[in-house]
Amino acid sequence: MTERVIATDAALELMELLRKKHGPLMFHQSGGCCDGSSPMCYPDGELIIGNQDVLLGHIGGAPFYMHKNQFEYWRHTQLIIDVVDGRGGMFSLEGVEGKRFLTRSRAFTAEENKELQV
Repeated sequence: MTERVIATDAALELMELLRKKHGPLMFHQSGGCCDGSSPMCYPDGELIIGNQDVLLGHIGGAPFYMHKNQFEYWRHTQLIIDVVDGRGGMFSLEGVEGKRFLTRSRAFTAEENKELQV
């Protein structure tokens, strides 16, 4: 089954560290305001999800959302959540860990796009 969002092993490891400190997690792909376009990690339920947000899937058990307008732009790509060294977004939980989540992407194949349309 094709997934719209997946995570690297490094991202899953950082999530586990954050989960031990903060409990269950959630993600929202930032639209580019204060912290640029980056995956923002919050304690689950801290960010209010509205009817304009799309649930793309789960990574490491955490729900991952994106605003529907941004989803229209990215709907043909798989998001790959990774980790790099550096400070995270000022509102994202990993900000003090010396690491930050980063979204990489790849275009879905024609077959995957068909599967996602079902």
